[in-house]
Amino acid sequence: MNVEVLRSDSPRARRNDSAKAMRRADKNAQSLRKKGDEEINLNLNMKGSLENPSRFIKRWSLLKLLLAGGIVWLLFMLLVLVMYVSICGSTVYSSPGQCKKNSWIFILLDTLGFLSKDTKSVHRCPIPVVDDPDSITIPLKREDNSFVQNLSYVIEDKALEINSSLAPLFGGYQNWQKREETFQLKPTMKVHCGFIKNGGADMDIVDREYVKKCKFVVASGIFDGYDTPHQPLNISARSRNLFCFLMVVDEKSLNYIRQNENVTEDSNKGKWVGLWHLVLLRNPPYDEPRRNGKVPKILTHRLFPEAQYSIWIDGKMELIVDPLLILERYLWRGGHKFAIARHKHHRSIYQEADANKRRKRYARPLIDLHMKIYSYEGMESWNKKKPTPSDVPEGAVIIREHTPLTNLFCCLWFNEVNLFTPRDQLSFGYVVYRLKGAFKFFMFPNCEYNSLFILHKHTREHSSKIEWVKSTDEFKGNGSTMKESRGGLGLWTPYPANLDSIEIPTV
Repeated sequence: MNVEVLRSDSPRARRNDSAKAMRRADKNAQSLRKKGDEEINLNLNMKGSLENPSRFIKRWSLLKLLLAGGIVWLLFMLLVLVMYVSICGSTVYSSPGQCKKNSWIFILLDTLGFLSKDTKSVHRCPIPVVDDPDSITIPLKREDNSFVQNLSYVIEDKALEINSSLAPLFGGYQNWQKREETFQLKPTMKVHCGFIKNGGADMDIVDREYVKKCKFVVASGIFDGYDTPHQPLNISARSRNLFCFLMVVDEKSLNYIRQNENVTEDSNKGKWVGLWHLVLLRNPPYDEPRRNGKVPKILTHRLFPEAQYSIWIDGKMELIVDPLLILERYLWRGGHKFAIARHKHHRSIYQEADANKRRKRYARPLIDLHMKIYSYEGMESWNKKKPTPSDVPEGAVIIREHTPLTNLFCCLWFNEVNLFTPRDQLSFGYVVYRLKGAFKFFMFPNCEYNSLFILHKHTREHSSKIEWVKSTDEFKGNGSTMKESRGGLGLWTPYPANLDSIEIPTV
């Protein structure tokens, strides 16, 4: 057997050594490249850390901030719960869940939005009424010591005699001079007070005959089908015999009520829904349903001329207190002739005007013009020096004795609603201001108002083009559908002064 011995100096051995050397070199090169890459990455990481040393600190700080925020939020919610229990869980109040509305805690939680609508709707304060309607003594005759003793109304407008092309208007054609004269009190006065002949709001003869017997009235109204009647609760047998419960409606509302309620007729063709006698007003006097609703609300004494006392409640309200107790509490006990609740939030008419603009309750430029006129005529924002607790009422309830001065006030109040915007809360305080303290009234806390009624939602939202107007340009053009044709005409009649420089008080 021949064995070939490779010598180290042989060509084959040299080739093998060379291949091994090349493999070792490649392996070393790969090892160096890998080590180099690791060093580069390490350098880059170190460089990044040196360039942005606060990144780690920021991440940790953010985590700590979120953790601390969560703890603070849990503590805050626990505090809210404790505060809620403190104002709504008191055993002092007869019903569980009733809240102390005048508490600063309630106002804070309400403002922050922590109280639900249901919670806010039931916060009430107790009303100091007597227990038994049968124990109340009704005053037989009450003296009226007011300056105004005889009041009559303009029925036919002289403006129609001067210009026969004018159409009769429910509120009449009252110029600026006549308006000014109505604020000058005299023992005998004759004023515009709606119900101009052929101006609309015509009552059926069957209803006119029925209301002649009504000395004590609980009145309400539904227009344009926005509500359905809500039956009064807790009414005593004495009050059922004493009071007329009169629900004023237009034809659209009557048809809606027929479809949703059981409407019955008596032997005289009078229409009834439970306790409510439906009083139909044909030919609504205004284009704007909200303005139509002010006719029975403010001019109750004109619709029901035989009434000695009246309690007005809005159509969305459900009366839950005997009306005889209401008259005793708000009129007879304190010797008052007129009572109305304060507004929940606003005391100045300029605050109320701002809220109406934000909530699109009427055309914004017309609200501004209305307030400019009042500001020019000296109406200041409410302040603690004023004799009344507020200039803004909660107009959903009005309690009154129908005296000449009370009736005059209601006429003047209605004339402002007729001339300007249908937002009657903007005009109430102004008329009080113009009568210079001659008109005395009782403005009771809003929380008592919430204890007299249950508030229901409208069947649908109000819809009127004029509520969405943002500039006077939208009123331009003859026959503009954006402008009312029979109400608010004082805003389109040249005012006898320059209002350009007048600024509305800031809110």
